[in-house]
Amino acid sequence: MIRHDSVIATHGETDRVFRLASISKVITGWTCLVAVEEGSVSLDDPVGPPGATLRHCLAHAAGYGFDTAAPIMGVGKRRIYSNTGIETAAKHVAERTGLMFADYMNEAIFEPLGMSNTSLKASPAYAVFSTVGDMTLFMKELMNPTLISHATAKDATTAQYPELGGVIPGLGSYKPNPWGLGIEIRDHKQPHWTGSLNSPQTFGHFGGSGTMMWIDPAINTGLIALTDRNFDEWSAEALVAWPSLSDAVIHSLSNHA
Repeated sequence: MIRHDSVIATHGETDRVFRLASISKVITGWTCLVAVEEGSVSLDDPVGPPGATLRHCLAHAAGYGFDTAAPIMGVGKRRIYSNTGIETAAKHVAERTGLMFADYMNEAIFEPLGMSNTSLKASPAYAVFSTVGDMTLFMKELMNPTLISHATAKDATTAQYPELGGVIPGLGSYKPNPWGLGIEIRDHKQPHWTGSLNSPQTFGHFGGSGTMMWIDPAINTGLIALTDRNFDEWSAEALVAWPSLSDAVIHSLSNHA
C-alpha cells in the first residue's frame, strides 16, 4: 500500500516476479504517452481501422474485439475491451520511434524509474513481468508523474468517449463504461473489483493472472496485489476478496494519518 508517495505496508515477497497480465496495459498506455510528449506520435494519429486514432486504440474504442485481427464494430460505437487495440497502439509507437516496443518501454519507463526487475516479454497488452517492489515505483509515478506532464497524466485518467457503454470481462456490462488511456476508471460501476469505499475517481486495472492495482486520488492512496493464480479459476472469490481488501486498506488509513 502506498500513501502520500510512501510505501506504508507490504505483505509477502516484494521482490518475487509475477506476470502482471492486463495491468501491463496501464504501463503500455503510459509508455505511449511518453512517446506523445517526445513528439514521436500524437494521440490523433490515424491508427488501426479507418477513422480510428491512437487515442481510440488506447481507450478500447477502435472497434476491435478482444483478440480479433479486424474490427467487429464501428470506431467509437462501443467500449470493447481489446488486447488488439493496445497491441496496435504499441506497434504504432514502435514504428514511429524505430525501436522495438519492449526496448522503448525499458528506456521510457523502467530505466528512469529504477524498475530493474521489470520487463516486457511478449504482448504489451498482457506480458509485462514485475515485482511488488518495482510496481510501487510505477504507482508513485501514476500518483505524481515525472515522465509525462501532469496535464497528460490527467488526460490518461479522464474518461475518453465517456458516453460509451461496454463489458468488463469477468465483471459485467456497464453503461457508461468509463476508460482512460489504457486505464480503467471506477466511476459509479457496480459491482466492481475495487472497494465500496473507493471514490469514483479511482483508476487502475486488474489482470487475468490474479493481479490488481488501483490509485484513489481522493485519498492519495494506491494498492497493488500480485498473484500467480489465474483469475478464471477464482473469479467469484476475487470479486469478494479484492473489494474486501480495498475497504480494509481504506479503513486502516486512520492509523497512518
